[in-house]
Amino acid sequence: MNRLAELNGILCIDKPAGFTSFDVVAKMRGIAKTRKIGHAGTLDPMATGVLPLFLGRATKACDILPRQDKKYLATFQLGLTTDTQDSTGTVLSRSPVTVGKAQVRAAAARFVGEIMQLPPMYSAVKVDGQRLYELARKGVQVERKARKIVIYSLEFTECNDIEHTYQIQVHCSKGTYIRTLIADIGEALGCGAVMTALRRTMAAGYVLEECITLAQAQQLADAGELGSQRLGAPLMPIGSAFTSLPRVFLGKSQARLFCNGVRLDAQRIQITRQGKPLLPEQVQGHLEVVSNKEFLGVAQLVQGELRLVKLFTLEE
Repeated sequence: MNRLAELNGILCIDKPAGFTSFDVVAKMRGIAKTRKIGHAGTLDPMATGVLPLFLGRATKACDILPRQDKKYLATFQLGLTTDTQDSTGTVLSRSPVTVGKAQVRAAAARFVGEIMQLPPMYSAVKVDGQRLYELARKGVQVERKARKIVIYSLEFTECNDIEHTYQIQVHCSKGTYIRTLIADIGEALGCGAVMTALRRTMAAGYVLEECITLAQAQQLADAGELGSQRLGAPLMPIGSAFTSLPRVFLGKSQARLFCNGVRLDAQRIQITRQGKPLLPEQVQGHLEVVSNKEFLGVAQLVQGELRLVKLFTLEE
Protein backbone atom coordinates (compact mmCIF):
# COMPACT_ATOMS: atom_id res chain seq x y z
CA MET A 1 0.00 0.00 0.00
CA ASN A 2 1.22 3.54 -0.81
CA ARG A 3 2.42 5.72 2.00
CA LEU A 4 0.22 8.74 1.42
CA ALA A 5 2.66 11.10 3.16
CA GLU A 6 5.08 10.53 0.29
CA LEU A 7 2.73 11.62 -2.47
CA ASN A 8 4.35 13.93 -5.03
CA GLY A 9 2.29 15.27 -7.89
CA ILE A 10 -0.73 17.30 -8.94
CA LEU A 11 -4.28 16.40 -8.00
CA CYS A 12 -7.12 18.36 -9.58
CA ILE A 13 -10.16 18.69 -7.36
CA ASP A 14 -13.62 19.75 -8.54
CA LYS A 15 -14.19 22.24 -5.74
CA PRO A 16 -17.69 22.06 -4.27
CA ALA A 17 -19.77 25.15 -3.51
CA GLY A 18 -19.55 26.39 0.07
CA PHE A 19 -15.85 25.54 0.43
CA THR A 20 -13.01 28.04 0.30
CA SER A 21 -9.86 26.99 -1.53
CA PHE A 22 -8.16 26.71 1.85
CA ASP A 23 -10.98 24.46 3.07
CA VAL A 24 -10.20 22.08 0.20
CA VAL A 25 -6.48 22.14 1.02
CA ALA A 26 -7.24 21.45 4.70
CA LYS A 27 -9.54 18.56 3.77
CA MET A 28 -6.93 17.06 1.43
CA ARG A 29 -4.25 17.32 4.11
CA GLY A 30 -6.37 14.98 6.18
CA ILE A 31 -7.14 12.67 3.27
CA ALA A 32 -3.55 12.47 2.00
CA LYS A 33 -2.00 12.48 5.49
CA THR A 34 0.42 15.28 4.59
CA ARG A 35 0.66 18.99 5.31
CA LYS A 36 2.70 19.75 2.21
CA ILE A 37 -0.07 20.87 -0.16
CA GLY A 38 -0.46 24.07 -2.16
CA HIS A 39 -3.01 25.19 -4.72
CA ALA A 40 -3.21 27.23 -7.93
CA GLY A 41 -5.82 29.95 -8.14
CA THR A 42 -8.15 30.89 -5.31
CA LEU A 43 -11.88 30.32 -5.81
CA ASP A 44 -14.68 32.07 -3.91
CA PRO A 45 -16.84 29.81 -1.70
CA MET A 46 -19.81 30.01 -4.10
CA ALA A 47 -17.65 28.96 -7.06
CA THR A 48 -17.06 25.38 -8.16
CA GLY A 49 -14.66 23.71 -10.56
CA VAL A 50 -11.00 23.18 -11.28
CA LEU A 51 -8.70 23.60 -8.29
CA PRO A 52 -5.24 22.09 -8.93
CA LEU A 53 -3.57 20.90 -5.72
CA PHE A 54 0.20 20.44 -5.53
CA LEU A 55 1.41 17.72 -3.20
CA GLY A 56 4.90 17.08 -1.83
CA ARG A 57 7.71 18.25 -4.11
CA ALA A 58 5.11 19.65 -6.51
CA THR A 59 4.49 22.57 -4.13
CA LYS A 60 7.69 24.12 -5.50
CA ALA A 61 5.90 24.58 -8.82
CA CYS A 62 3.20 26.93 -7.54
CA ASP A 63 5.11 30.17 -8.11
CA ILE A 64 6.56 29.30 -11.54
CA LEU A 65 3.56 27.80 -13.33
CA PRO A 66 3.72 28.67 -17.05
CA ARG A 67 -0.06 28.66 -17.55
CA GLN A 68 -1.67 31.51 -15.63
CA ASP A 69 -4.76 31.96 -17.81
CA LYS A 70 -8.11 30.59 -16.69
CA LYS A 71 -11.52 29.69 -18.12
CA TYR A 72 -14.92 30.07 -16.47
CA LEU A 73 -18.60 29.43 -17.05
CA ALA A 74 -20.63 32.13 -15.29
CA THR A 75 -24.30 33.07 -15.03
CA PHE A 76 -25.63 36.49 -14.12
CA GLN A 77 -28.84 38.40 -13.47
CA LEU A 78 -29.52 41.91 -14.76
CA GLY A 79 -31.30 44.55 -12.71
CA LEU A 80 -29.52 44.07 -9.39
CA THR A 81 -26.37 45.21 -7.62
CA THR A 82 -24.96 43.82 -4.35
CA ASP A 83 -22.06 44.69 -2.08
CA THR A 84 -20.23 41.47 -3.09
CA GLN A 85 -21.10 41.71 -6.81
CA ASP A 86 -22.71 38.27 -6.59
CA SER A 87 -26.00 36.81 -5.38
CA THR A 88 -24.65 36.05 -1.89
CA GLY A 89 -24.35 39.73 -0.98
CA THR A 90 -26.67 42.41 0.36
CA VAL A 91 -28.80 44.00 -2.36
CA LEU A 92 -27.80 47.62 -2.93
CA SER A 93 -30.13 48.48 -5.80
CA ARG A 94 -32.88 47.17 -8.04
CA SER A 95 -33.44 48.66 -11.49
CA PRO A 96 -35.79 48.01 -14.39
CA VAL A 97 -34.21 46.17 -17.30
CA THR A 98 -34.98 47.67 -20.70
CA VAL A 99 -32.24 45.99 -22.73
CA GLY A 100 -32.29 42.75 -24.68
CA LYS A 101 -29.66 40.22 -25.63
CA ALA A 102 -28.35 42.28 -28.54
CA GLN A 103 -27.50 45.19 -26.24
CA VAL A 104 -26.09 42.83 -23.58
CA ARG A 105 -23.82 41.15 -26.12
CA ALA A 106 -22.67 44.52 -27.45
CA ALA A 107 -21.88 45.81 -23.96
CA ALA A 108 -19.96 42.65 -23.06
CA ALA A 109 -17.94 42.81 -26.28
CA ARG A 110 -16.44 46.13 -25.15
CA PHE A 111 -14.67 44.30 -22.32
CA VAL A 112 -12.82 41.82 -24.54
CA GLY A 113 -9.09 42.50 -24.78
CA GLU A 114 -6.72 44.31 -22.42
CA ILE A 115 -8.67 46.32 -19.85
CA MET A 116 -8.24 47.90 -16.43
CA GLN A 117 -10.23 46.30 -13.62
CA LEU A 118 -10.79 47.59 -10.09
CA PRO A 119 -10.52 44.73 -7.54
CA PRO A 120 -13.72 44.36 -5.50
CA MET A 121 -13.78 45.12 -1.79
CA TYR A 122 -14.79 41.51 -1.12
CA SER A 123 -11.51 40.03 -2.39
CA ALA A 124 -8.25 38.65 -1.03
CA VAL A 125 -6.23 41.57 -2.41
CA LYS A 126 -4.10 43.22 0.28
CA VAL A 127 -3.99 46.97 0.91
CA ASP A 128 -1.52 48.14 3.56
CA GLY A 129 -1.17 44.55 4.77
CA GLN A 130 -4.90 43.90 5.21
CA ARG A 131 -7.17 41.73 3.06
CA LEU A 132 -9.88 43.80 1.42
CA TYR A 133 -12.62 41.36 2.45
CA GLU A 134 -11.63 41.80 6.11
CA LEU A 135 -12.11 45.56 5.78
CA ALA A 136 -15.33 45.12 3.79
CA ARG A 137 -16.84 42.98 6.56
CA LYS A 138 -16.20 45.87 8.95
CA GLY A 139 -17.94 48.26 6.58
CA VAL A 140 -14.69 49.98 5.67
CA GLN A 141 -14.16 51.15 2.09
CA VAL A 142 -10.60 51.90 0.94
CA GLU A 143 -9.11 53.25 -2.26
CA ARG A 144 -7.96 50.51 -4.64
CA LYS A 145 -5.83 50.69 -7.74
CA ALA A 146 -7.17 49.32 -11.00
CA ARG A 147 -5.11 46.47 -12.44
CA LYS A 148 -4.44 45.48 -16.03
CA ILE A 149 -6.11 42.21 -17.04
CA VAL A 150 -6.90 40.50 -20.33
CA ILE A 151 -10.21 39.01 -21.45
CA TYR A 152 -9.09 36.72 -24.27
CA SER A 153 -12.62 35.71 -25.20
CA LEU A 154 -16.18 36.11 -23.94
CA GLU A 155 -18.98 34.05 -25.45
CA PHE A 156 -22.66 33.82 -24.56
CA THR A 157 -23.99 30.29 -24.12
CA GLU A 158 -27.48 31.14 -22.79
CA CYS A 159 -29.66 34.26 -23.07
CA ASN A 160 -33.06 34.67 -21.43
CA ASP A 161 -34.61 38.04 -22.29
CA ILE A 162 -37.68 37.31 -20.17
CA GLU A 163 -35.85 36.54 -16.90
CA HIS A 164 -32.89 38.76 -17.87
CA THR A 165 -30.44 35.97 -17.07
CA TYR A 166 -27.38 35.12 -19.12
CA GLN A 167 -24.56 32.61 -19.16
CA ILE A 168 -21.09 33.33 -20.51
CA GLN A 169 -17.84 31.46 -21.13
CA VAL A 170 -14.81 33.57 -20.29
CA HIS A 171 -11.13 32.96 -21.04
CA CYS A 172 -9.06 35.45 -19.07
CA SER A 173 -5.71 36.29 -17.53
CA LYS A 174 -4.62 35.73 -13.96
CA GLY A 175 -6.15 38.15 -11.46
CA THR A 176 -9.45 38.61 -13.28
CA TYR A 177 -12.58 38.85 -11.12
CA ILE A 178 -15.51 37.48 -13.12
CA ARG A 179 -18.09 38.99 -10.75
CA THR A 180 -16.46 42.40 -11.27
CA LEU A 181 -16.51 41.88 -15.03
CA ILE A 182 -20.25 41.12 -14.78
CA ALA A 183 -20.87 44.11 -12.50
CA ASP A 184 -19.05 46.35 -15.00
CA ILE A 185 -21.19 44.99 -17.85
CA GLY A 186 -24.30 45.73 -15.78
CA GLU A 187 -23.08 49.25 -15.08
CA ALA A 188 -22.42 49.81 -18.78
CA LEU A 189 -26.02 48.75 -19.48
CA GLY A 190 -27.33 51.13 -16.82
CA CYS A 191 -29.29 48.49 -14.87
CA GLY A 192 -26.64 46.64 -12.86
CA ALA A 193 -25.84 42.92 -12.79
CA VAL A 194 -24.85 40.27 -10.26
CA MET A 195 -23.14 36.94 -10.75
CA THR A 196 -25.39 34.04 -9.73
CA ALA A 197 -23.09 31.07 -10.39
CA LEU A 198 -19.46 30.46 -11.32
CA ARG A 199 -17.70 27.31 -12.47
CA ARG A 200 -14.00 27.28 -13.35
CA THR A 201 -13.38 24.98 -16.28
CA MET A 202 -9.61 25.43 -16.66
CA ALA A 203 -6.70 26.49 -14.44
CA ALA A 204 -2.93 26.00 -14.81
CA GLY A 205 -3.68 24.12 -18.03
CA TYR A 206 -5.87 21.51 -16.28
CA VAL A 207 -9.54 21.00 -17.16
CA LEU A 208 -12.68 19.62 -15.50
CA GLU A 209 -12.26 16.20 -17.12
CA GLU A 210 -9.05 15.75 -15.10
CA CYS A 211 -10.72 16.53 -11.77
CA ILE A 212 -12.08 14.28 -9.06
CA THR A 213 -14.29 15.14 -6.11
CA LEU A 214 -13.17 15.21 -2.48
CA ALA A 215 -15.33 12.13 -1.89
CA GLN A 216 -13.55 10.27 -4.70
CA ALA A 217 -10.18 11.34 -3.29
CA GLN A 218 -11.18 9.90 0.09
CA GLN A 219 -12.26 6.62 -1.51
CA LEU A 220 -8.96 6.32 -3.40
CA ALA A 221 -6.96 7.12 -0.26
CA ASP A 222 -8.88 4.52 1.74
CA ALA A 223 -8.03 1.95 -0.94
CA GLY A 224 -4.38 3.04 -1.08
CA GLU A 225 -4.83 4.11 -4.71
CA LEU A 226 -4.51 7.89 -4.50
CA GLY A 227 -0.88 7.80 -5.57
CA SER A 228 -1.24 5.07 -8.19
CA GLN A 229 1.11 5.41 -11.16
CA ARG A 230 -1.26 3.66 -13.57
CA LEU A 231 -2.31 5.47 -16.74
CA GLY A 232 -5.27 7.73 -16.06
CA ALA A 233 -4.63 7.90 -12.30
CA PRO A 234 -5.84 11.16 -10.72
CA LEU A 235 -2.41 12.09 -9.29
CA MET A 236 -0.58 13.60 -12.25
CA PRO A 237 3.21 13.91 -12.48
CA ILE A 238 4.81 17.26 -11.62
CA GLY A 239 6.09 17.63 -15.16
CA SER A 240 2.52 17.78 -16.50
CA ALA A 241 2.37 21.42 -15.34
CA PHE A 242 5.27 22.40 -17.61
CA THR A 243 4.50 20.68 -20.91
CA SER A 244 3.64 24.02 -22.56
CA LEU A 245 7.29 25.13 -22.21
CA PRO A 246 10.08 24.50 -24.70
CA ARG A 247 11.73 21.19 -23.79
CA VAL A 248 15.41 20.49 -23.17
CA PHE A 249 16.65 16.90 -23.59
CA LEU A 250 19.71 15.95 -21.56
CA GLY A 251 21.86 12.85 -21.74
CA LYS A 252 22.72 10.88 -18.61
CA SER A 253 25.98 12.70 -17.86
CA GLN A 254 24.44 16.10 -18.67
CA ALA A 255 21.50 15.31 -16.40
CA ARG A 256 23.82 14.47 -13.53
CA LEU A 257 25.65 17.77 -13.94
CA PHE A 258 22.40 19.72 -14.26
CA CYS A 259 20.97 18.18 -11.08
CA ASN A 260 24.13 19.21 -9.26
CA GLY A 261 23.67 22.83 -10.35
CA VAL A 262 26.34 22.85 -13.07
CA ARG A 263 25.67 25.31 -15.90
CA LEU A 264 25.61 23.65 -19.33
CA ASP A 265 26.71 25.08 -22.69
CA ALA A 266 23.52 26.03 -24.56
CA GLN A 267 25.10 25.02 -27.87
CA ARG A 268 25.48 21.44 -26.66
CA ILE A 269 21.90 20.79 -25.63
CA GLN A 270 18.82 19.82 -27.64
CA ILE A 271 15.80 22.14 -27.40
CA THR A 272 12.39 21.54 -28.99
CA ARG A 273 8.89 22.99 -28.93
CA GLN A 274 6.06 20.67 -29.95
CA GLY A 275 8.66 18.34 -31.45
CA LYS A 276 10.34 21.00 -33.62
CA PRO A 277 14.01 21.89 -32.97
CA LEU A 278 14.81 25.34 -31.61
CA LEU A 279 18.06 27.29 -31.53
CA PRO A 280 19.09 28.79 -28.17
CA GLU A 281 18.61 32.31 -29.54
CA GLN A 282 14.97 31.46 -30.32
CA VAL A 283 14.20 30.67 -26.68
CA GLN A 284 13.03 33.05 -23.96
CA GLY A 285 11.83 32.40 -20.43
CA HIS A 286 11.68 29.05 -18.68
CA LEU A 287 12.30 25.61 -20.17
CA GLU A 288 11.18 22.12 -19.18
CA VAL A 289 14.18 19.82 -18.65
CA VAL A 290 13.88 16.06 -19.16
CA SER A 291 16.27 13.12 -19.34
CA ASN A 292 15.29 9.64 -20.48
CA LYS A 293 11.61 10.74 -20.37
CA GLU A 294 11.96 11.79 -16.71
CA PHE A 295 11.09 15.37 -15.76
CA LEU A 296 14.03 16.90 -13.89
CA GLY A 297 13.13 20.53 -13.40
CA VAL A 298 12.87 24.01 -14.84
CA ALA A 299 15.77 26.00 -16.29
CA GLN A 300 16.49 29.11 -18.30
CA LEU A 301 19.14 30.23 -20.77
CA VAL A 302 21.40 33.00 -19.49
CA GLN A 303 24.43 34.24 -21.44
CA GLY A 304 24.69 31.07 -23.47
CA GLU A 305 24.29 28.72 -20.51
CA LEU A 306 21.48 26.47 -19.29
CA ARG A 307 20.95 27.40 -15.65
CA LEU A 308 18.81 25.60 -13.09
CA VAL A 309 15.73 27.45 -11.82
CA LYS A 310 14.10 24.66 -9.76
CA LEU A 311 14.87 20.99 -9.39
CA PHE A 312 12.04 18.53 -8.79
CA THR A 313 13.80 15.16 -8.74
CA LEU A 314 14.82 13.40 -5.54
CA GLU A 315 18.38 14.15 -4.51
CA GLU A 316 20.77 11.25 -4.98
